[in-house]
Amino acid sequence: MADPDLLVERYLAALEAADLDAVLALFAPDATVVSPLYGTVPARAFYPVLFADTAESRLTLKATMRGTRDGRDLVSFWFDFDWTLASGEPAPFSVVDVAELDGEGRIERLTIVYDTAPIRGAFDRQRPDIGQGGAPAGP
Repeated sequence: MADPDLLVERYLAALEAADLDAVLALFAPDATVVSPLYGTVPARAFYPVLFADTAESRLTLKATMRGTRDGRDLVSFWFDFDWTLASGEPAPFSVVDVAELDGEGRIERLTIVYDTAPIRGAFDRQRPDIGQGGAPAGP
């Protein structure tokens, strides 16, 4: 496994700075993100939407964990996401991201795990086009 601590450090720094190029450089070209708010989306489509929905974010790493699944390297990281929506409304939460890595140490699938209940109202007020399950509302 490539240096997981460096991967997490770079990811959180790019996420906090809303640096799209730096975030996507950590992902495989066909990578997906599984988000409880946005659904399952290609990484290259997920981050522009997330950054557009964000006025500011401050991230505090709590722990990094390593493992394997079906012979593939995993890196999980638990952090506080002090999120301010583009509307200016605060929506802070604690989260665990589980990154499944490809053979080159890039993120192939990122599963984001957190309880959306405390921030659901703020998110829904800002993004009424997103349904409860994370899928876009409408046809």
